[in-house]
Amino acid sequence: MSGNVIGYARVSTRGQSLDSQVDALVAAGAMRVFQEYASGATQARARWKECLDYLQPGNVLTVADLTRLGRSTADLADIVTVLGQRGIGFRSLAEPWLDTTSAHGKLIFDMFASLAEYERSRLSERTKAGLAAAKARGRLGGRPRTMTPSKTEAARQLRSQGKTLKEIAQILSVSVSSLTRALSRTDVPEFAAAAA
Repeated sequence: MSGNVIGYARVSTRGQSLDSQVDALVAAGAMRVFQEYASGATQARARWKECLDYLQPGNVLTVADLTRLGRSTADLADIVTVLGQRGIGFRSLAEPWLDTTSAHGKLIFDMFASLAEYERSRLSERTKAGLAAAKARGRLGGRPRTMTPSKTEAARQLRSQGKTLKEIAQILSVSVSSLTRALSRTDVPEFAAAAA
């Protein structure tokens, strides 16, 4: 595949310079270079979206370095796969082995994409194993409850002394809504009714 070379250059902050990336991309034949000042971690990259809209089948998107395009192997593999589906080649100047416009480069990319899929699978396996281990220890997902059983018991005692929900919440350093939820779970009708 040969076509117009389109460059994409990115730095994380305006204090950094794009000059070296732009110079390298122009030297590599880029007829247009989209320049971005945004973190790679953010999804809100206006110039990247503009670049994607601009690219046409037969174009070759070129970056100075893979890290300018994405943060993870999986992220990069997804981007390059989508480009390929649109008939757009991809090339990285710092990683000359990654050039999907050649048979060799496509082979290397396929291996790269397989590694990304493996990375995703391993992450999923580790996450599932961690959740299962936590569940076996009695820990469910989410953040810990602010209303512990001892705080709930203290709330019951304070409520029986005539304290208001707002006063009890302040004393226990919890929100009124957390206190109300805890009291509504109680099996003592007067406390459940007071929380309602």
